[in-house]
Amino acid sequence: MFYTPLTIQPRHIAAFINVQLVLQLVIHHLNLFMQRIFTLVILLCGIAAKAQEPVNLAYPDEKHFKNMQQLTTGGDNAEAYFGFDNEHITFQRQNPKEGVMCDQIFYGSIPKSAKDKFSYTRVSTGKGRTTCAYLMPDHKHFLYASTHLAMDTCPPVPDRSKIKKYVWPIYDSYDIFIADLKGNITKRLTNTPGYDAEGTISPKGDKIIFTSMRNGDIDIYTMNLDGSNVKQITNTLGYDGGACFSPDGKKIIWRASRPQTEEEVKEYKDLLAQGLVMPTHMELFIANADGTDAHQVTHLGKANWAPAFTPDGKHIVFASDYEYERGFPFNLYLINLDGSGLERISHDGSFDAFPMFSPDGKKFIFSSNRNNGGGHDTNVFVCDWVE
Repeated sequence: MFYTPLTIQPRHIAAFINVQLVLQLVIHHLNLFMQRIFTLVILLCGIAAKAQEPVNLAYPDEKHFKNMQQLTTGGDNAEAYFGFDNEHITFQRQNPKEGVMCDQIFYGSIPKSAKDKFSYTRVSTGKGRTTCAYLMPDHKHFLYASTHLAMDTCPPVPDRSKIKKYVWPIYDSYDIFIADLKGNITKRLTNTPGYDAEGTISPKGDKIIFTSMRNGDIDIYTMNLDGSNVKQITNTLGYDGGACFSPDGKKIIWRASRPQTEEEVKEYKDLLAQGLVMPTHMELFIANADGTDAHQVTHLGKANWAPAFTPDGKHIVFASDYEYERGFPFNLYLINLDGSGLERISHDGSFDAFPMFSPDGKKFIFSSNRNNGGGHDTNVFVCDWVE
């Protein structure tokens, strides 16, 4: 038997090619469809994972912090202090992106739950630079320091590239005022040449403690809520500031620099003559509310500052960079009144400072660079305090 080959006509080739093209087209679209389904599944899984895993703002070893909330986002937000009612705070905020070119004072209510949004309003004039706000016992007013009487615009900041040092400006145009929660100034408390700022109020509701340069050095003073009965508390050369009362109003804690050598004294005085201080070496001091029995609490070196008493009055919380040779980061610490029992309570790798407890001891508030996307924003955080 002989095999007779099939005679292939052109029409057969064309039909074969058409079928092949159709099959390739079908397979191509099927692959595209499966790829899109796969991408959609991955995307949905990612969204579900994000919804189930909220950002944990506290580090695992921050055992005293629970249910942490971030109150502000963007800019520099600091010095958030509770009012007498445990529910409201004032804080200072600067954010050029929002037109807030230098620190202004804002007021807000602490959210009742994590689902509630923190809303706040500006309560300072919007002029000059402000700092160190504190709510009054009547829940209707607050005190703060401001430079607005000297100029509407922001005062100039030091050019550290020329000074070659890290310095803070001590504006002689700062004075302390009382305003209502609508921003209306109701009273001027200080009216002396030089820096007046850093005011806080005794939990007893009867005294203000503040920092002033009225004697030529930077010292701590007290006065009544109406600005009367001013008394000088410290008188040792150095920057004494950032003072606050103990819960019972019987003691005060503050941070101070103490230049000792001839070179240190000269540097301190030379900078002060320019309206500057160098806050890189400060320790904590404690005394009775009238200034008696003043003595040093910390001997850590570096910058130890922003102290506040714990609600039981037996410990002090503060910020420090003493563990780091380069002077950064800053973390929060607890220490006994006699300087013993030092405990680190925060662990961010950048900046934690300005700590304060609510009067009832249930809440803890501070400022931090955490959760800022690797930028420079400082935000306000609040949490439940766990012993």
